[in-house]
Amino acid sequence: MFSLDEFHRCYETVVTPLTIDGRSLNLYTPKSIDRFIDSKDAMAGFPLWAKIWEASTVLAGYLARQPAHAHETLLEIGCGLGLVGIAAAKAGYRVTMTEIDPHALNFARANALINDCPEIVVERLDWNAPGVKGHYETIAGSETIYKPEDIDSLEALFDRYLDPKGTIVLSAEIRGTDVDFWRRMEPRYHIQARRQTLRSDQGEKHIALFRLKPRDRH
Repeated sequence: MFSLDEFHRCYETVVTPLTIDGRSLNLYTPKSIDRFIDSKDAMAGFPLWAKIWEASTVLAGYLARQPAHAHETLLEIGCGLGLVGIAAAKAGYRVTMTEIDPHALNFARANALINDCPEIVVERLDWNAPGVKGHYETIAGSETIYKPEDIDSLEALFDRYLDPKGTIVLSAEIRGTDVDFWRRMEPRYHIQARRQTLRSDQGEKHIALFRLKPRDRH
């Protein structure tokens, strides 16, 4: 049984406040990522989950402005610290957040609790051997496409979990790998895209938000 007391015994954290569509949230983030990095191969299993990505804030804001209909289910893939799933739960979705890294799962569970979302389900999901059950009316994810080999797994994941009339919502900073992904998706999905520019002291970042609806196969 997960508990915040045990979580704090295991991890040193800092609290990061955020405002998503006018709603104040707090996220536990690791004080340091050193313990999560493989000293023999820093790039193997690098803890990408431990950062609040700009694309996650864009996706969280979008879902916060799209109130769920009664009992609408949402599956978040690669939830990281849990920001998107928490924002969706606040908007009325019945949320299942998923990750493969056990530390990420613990942070997601803790963040769901401190944001008063104990009803969020948090489960381990291996894209190559998915074990989560059910179908979902919305599948959401941010910064999910980093490697070409992820494309096959994602396509199979959508086939397995998306309700036939459902919607996929993805956000990402545009990268070369994304082009191959969208070429793969276009014959099977109606795709709408829009770009949002985020400005900070570090400069500008252009984040794309995509909505995918299955094409009629009849």
